[in-house]
Amino acid sequence: MDNKTRIAVIGLGYVGLPLAIEFAKKYPVIGFDTNESRIAELKQCADATREANLDELREVLNLQGETGLQLSAHLPEISSCSVYIVTVPTPIDHLKRPDLQPLLAASKMLGIVLKKGDIVIYESTVYPGCTEEDCVPVLEKISGLAFNEDFFCGYSPERINPGDKVNTLTKIKKVTSGSTPEIAAQIDALYASIITAGTHLAPSIKVAEASKAIENAQRDVNISFVNELALIFDRMEIDTSDVLAAASTKWNFLNYKPGLVGGHCIGVDPYYLAHKSESLGYKPEVILSGRRVNDNMGMFVANKVIKMMVAADKTIKNSRVLILGFAFKENCPDVRNTRVIDIYKELKSFSINVDVYDPWADVQVVKNDYDIDLLKVEPTQPYDAIILAVAHQKFLSFDFRSFKNQGCIIFDTKSLIDRNLADARL
Repeated sequence: MDNKTRIAVIGLGYVGLPLAIEFAKKYPVIGFDTNESRIAELKQCADATREANLDELREVLNLQGETGLQLSAHLPEISSCSVYIVTVPTPIDHLKRPDLQPLLAASKMLGIVLKKGDIVIYESTVYPGCTEEDCVPVLEKISGLAFNEDFFCGYSPERINPGDKVNTLTKIKKVTSGSTPEIAAQIDALYASIITAGTHLAPSIKVAEASKAIENAQRDVNISFVNELALIFDRMEIDTSDVLAAASTKWNFLNYKPGLVGGHCIGVDPYYLAHKSESLGYKPEVILSGRRVNDNMGMFVANKVIKMMVAADKTIKNSRVLILGFAFKENCPDVRNTRVIDIYKELKSFSINVDVYDPWADVQVVKNDYDIDLLKVEPTQPYDAIILAVAHQKFLSFDFRSFKNQGCIIFDTKSLIDRNLADARL
């Protein structure tokens, strides 16, 4: 492939936008999203995800000639492209089953514009076999073309880490794969042209899909282990952070931290792997047990705080509790699959008045997705308890001491603040 290759990136969220910008420095790229308001926002060089380098976005939008980025919400405008990269979300439903609707909808849409010789590359996280068993049949049916004769596919799992400004797209080694050896080599060369950290060409699409699934399942299981330790040490009245600090003095100790496990990857991907495993007749005990532990941490935090309030002779009904942070991780606005919602719901079930403040999260997004009205300014009114749920750096300047002096109970789930300010830590 050369710089005359026209690339369409389908889906301009946390994954697609940085990818489109980087490719647009060397190729003509069309960034496509069905959300017209998102396209309008990006054309104004604004990005609600805060993942894009806005100077770079402005630069590629203004490039003329054989490189640069165009933005569109109209399908016919991407029909001239020869490489289509799909970066749509792959969530789970309310029963924790893989929800392939966005992925299959994107495949149906691409089937309309697919031509002989085109390549479709999927980056969305899926279970092994999904690209060839679920997506390819849709492409074939809609386009009327034959897989590996008229069109080809590849899989290159995204490794975007929201909020991380150090380990960015080009600095993370990229796994690539293709549906034939020749196409695999072309796809690998395409990504190698922008990824300075290098690429790893997997022997098959299934292997590449599996590599992504186990990356996050491994982290999930490791975090579930320390979360379970936190539950045990809480009963022993031992500070988990102190135990981890001591244990981490051994050179090969993996120093994972306890906490809420949400987001679009770690809290979701294990269910994709488990789904595929169960369809083949094997129930993955370790993966699912880790998920159960992690999914219950929000309830544990809420009930721990309630017990502390009872011990302090505070009336529970109609008490006031402040949750600091709603994003699924620190220093980013991403609230997808945030497990802070579990703390919120559990507290509300005790008729507690709960306020939530997050200087990163988008107020309207939280309202639309969770029906919660975030506080718009840093709160100063009295509270019976404060739960520090997300380790935003901005919370280091929060006046915890003033609240503590008023008798407020402070629970630090992230061991972020001075331990003398917290009544308990996770």
